[in-house]
Amino acid sequence: MRIIAGKAGRIAIKVPSAVARPTTDFVRQAVFSILGERVANTRVLDLFAGSGAIGLEALSRGAASCVFVDEHRQACAVITENLTRTRLERGRAIKAEAIPFLKRDTAAYDLIFADPPYWKHHGDKNHVGDLLLSGLLAPRLAPGGWFIAEISASQTSPAAGGFSLTDRREYGGSAILFYQSGQGLQSNAFKDSE
Repeated sequence: MRIIAGKAGRIAIKVPSAVARPTTDFVRQAVFSILGERVANTRVLDLFAGSGAIGLEALSRGAASCVFVDEHRQACAVITENLTRTRLERGRAIKAEAIPFLKRDTAAYDLIFADPPYWKHHGDKNHVGDLLLSGLLAPRLAPGGWFIAEISASQTSPAAGGFSLTDRREYGGSAILFYQSGQGLQSNAFKDSE
């Protein structure tokens, strides 16, 4: 796995063994092509960060800062190593579960990414749905900010009051969802971006 573009483009990064399904280079390329210049100077939160590939890509493309959150100690160690390897500054890894982190965090972010384990069977935890229903995302989003989540393409896009799904893109077995809270809604914001 490697950083695709920007300051650290083409640098290989490590993936912790705790990460069962890292976001592919192809999907990351698609997401950042859609976001385009919106990434520059943003404050980024990477939930369920794993290797940190999404946040590292954002930093490489000019994000002002990134907080990486993962509940696995090994993932946080690998993210820290990847930050050093790529010489990307302004990033820090925090060992925490997503919802408890959001409960105590007070920062505002322009982009919040979440790539949790996929919901596969009835009874599995629906991490994206839980985040949307928690009431904790909207206060962490800066005005005009975006919540971007990866789920299985076979899964229905979770809906929640206060958030609007503005776009859904499918790439193989993955679907990328773009949400905005009602306070900063910019409908059709990505129609001309690709």
